[in-house]
Amino acid sequence: MLNPMTSDTRADEAIAQAQALFKTRLAAVTAQIHHRTLDRELDLWLNKHLGVDTPTYQELKQSCLEGVAQGWLCKYEGGGLRYGRIFKPSEDLHGFSVDVVDMANVAGPHHVHPKGEIDLIMPIDGDAKFDGRGAGWLVCPPASAHRPTVSQGRALVLYLLPKGEIEFTP
Repeated sequence: MLNPMTSDTRADEAIAQAQALFKTRLAAVTAQIHHRTLDRELDLWLNKHLGVDTPTYQELKQSCLEGVAQGWLCKYEGGGLRYGRIFKPSEDLHGFSVDVVDMANVAGPHHVHPKGEIDLIMPIDGDAKFDGRGAGWLVCPPASAHRPTVSQGRALVLYLLPKGEIEFTP
C-alpha cells in the first residue's frame, strides 16, 4: 500500500508547524510588552530580559533562520533586500503585526512608525549592525522615522508593528 502522504504534504505540514511555533514564541513576547509604552525604557527592558543571551532570543532567531530556509519567511525581494509580513495584527499577538527582513549592507525604504516599532536584530554574517545597533532589541517610539540600514554584514530583522501601522515615504 502506498503512503497517501506525499513529500509536498509533509513539507506543508512542517511549514505549518514551524509557523505555529513561531507565532507561539512571538505571542509570549507580545504578552509581556503590549501594555508598555514604546520608548527607551522598553528598549532597555527587552535587552535585559529577552536579550541575546536568553532562550527567547535564541528561539526567535532559530525560528527565523528555519523560516528563511523553508521559504516562508522573507519570500519577497526588492531593492536589494528580502522581506515579508508573516503575521497580520491579531488578538493572539496582542495587536502586533510581524515582518521579517533579510538585509546585507543595504538601506531599505524610508518610513514612519505612527505607533512605533520594535525591532529584533539578528546578525547572520559579519558584525552586522542595524541602524548602528548590534544583536538585540531596538525600540523606535511613535512618530519616529528612519531608512532602515544594515551595515558590516547580513542580518535578519524582525519588526513588531502595533496594529501593523507603517507609512512609507518618498
